[in-house]
Amino acid sequence: MISSTSFSDRLAPLIDQFMTFLHSERQLAANTQLHYRRDLERLMDFVADSRIDQWGQVSERHIRAFIAELHRDELSAKSIQRQLSSIRSFYRFLVAEGLSDANPALGVKAPKAGRHLPETLDTDQLSHLLSFPVEDAISARDKAMLELVYSSGLRVSELVSLNIHDVDLRAGSLVVTGKGNKTRMLPVGRMAVSALQLWITHRQAWASYTGPDQDALFIAKKGQRLTVRSVQLRFDHWAKRMHTQGKVYPHRLRHSFASHVLESSGDLRAVQELLGHEDISTTQVYTHLDFQHLMDVYEKAHPRARKKDD
Repeated sequence: MISSTSFSDRLAPLIDQFMTFLHSERQLAANTQLHYRRDLERLMDFVADSRIDQWGQVSERHIRAFIAELHRDELSAKSIQRQLSSIRSFYRFLVAEGLSDANPALGVKAPKAGRHLPETLDTDQLSHLLSFPVEDAISARDKAMLELVYSSGLRVSELVSLNIHDVDLRAGSLVVTGKGNKTRMLPVGRMAVSALQLWITHRQAWASYTGPDQDALFIAKKGQRLTVRSVQLRFDHWAKRMHTQGKVYPHRLRHSFASHVLESSGDLRAVQELLGHEDISTTQVYTHLDFQHLMDVYEKAHPRARKKDD
């Protein structure tokens, strides 16, 4: 009897070929490539257990059965949506390369995920969080990072990838490389510029390092570029020290940036550009936040809307 491992061995090479395509042609971020591989290897295990050794033999029925199995495993709707997206992308590649006649995932719908509204901090909470005193190089660096994420709405991956020459403090702007290696120019606010100027003077004392990270804007004492995890830990450190309500992480400051700009300007397209969202539907979640704020104001202010015990 042929083991499912033998079937997997015949299926795996095309996943490797697809990963090469994602790396060389699509130039996707390493973390995104890892998600694709994990998703497709999970499908491969399912297909191999079904005694199939050719991707072209997979039908819509097989994909539906696979999605049903993910449901039974209590995978979240959002994770199933991503899994199905990975499968569709994989089969688009196979069809284009003449390795499959059809895309069996096209007719399969993922379950709808409940819309998760991002957590934000209000302006008073942010002002308090960012009011900690700068006492040394570490606090100067951390304040610059916090100010910059809130000022320009950066992803944490974009923050850690910044180099010194990416920031123009005189012009109050920076150039950042986001998802899909797409670059965008962003404004840097006055408070962030001031914090960056102070950090850069401290950074010079740490910059004797001449390794591959010598141009990194945000570094540790030994000169190496900060990691995403180290930034998350530093944000958490200051949130606890300043007694900020709720957990503070870089993406929460990015959400706060987006919500506050939209609330003040009402310009969804501008917020989309600032955040680097390819699809405006991704940005539209902030209109729900804005509406929630309006509802709160309305219910507190309108005499016919207030609850009886108000």
